[in-house]
Amino acid sequence: MPKKNVLKKQVVAKLENTKFLSAVPFESGFRFFTAIGNYTEIAAISLDEFTAKLHIVPAESVQFHFERGDFQKWIKGTIKDWKLAERINGIVQGGSPEKLRKEILEIMQKRITELRRLSQ
Repeated sequence: MPKKNVLKKQVVAKLENTKFLSAVPFESGFRFFTAIGNYTEIAAISLDEFTAKLHIVPAESVQFHFERGDFQKWIKGTIKDWKLAERINGIVQGGSPEKLRKEILEIMQKRITELRRLSQ
């Protein structure tokens, strides 16, 4: 009986980790702005796509969303990855928007790698 419970927990954990990597409907995707009302025409519907788009959006968009907590809110509320949201939330502000972008990208890439490993 205990062996079955362990296997069940492993399967549930794999499904949970895989879910974090899944795409969401377009209407639930993240839309990048540089200011309120100034849409960049760039959107993402998954963590992979979000990471890729984070490379190309204007630095002012990264700063704008980070200061408002938008990345963390979308990751926590839509993707449901509390761990990733908390890691991004732990970034200490200060420095250039490019430094901020680099820090967020590093956290994102590490988490995606971790999720892929855990879902195998």
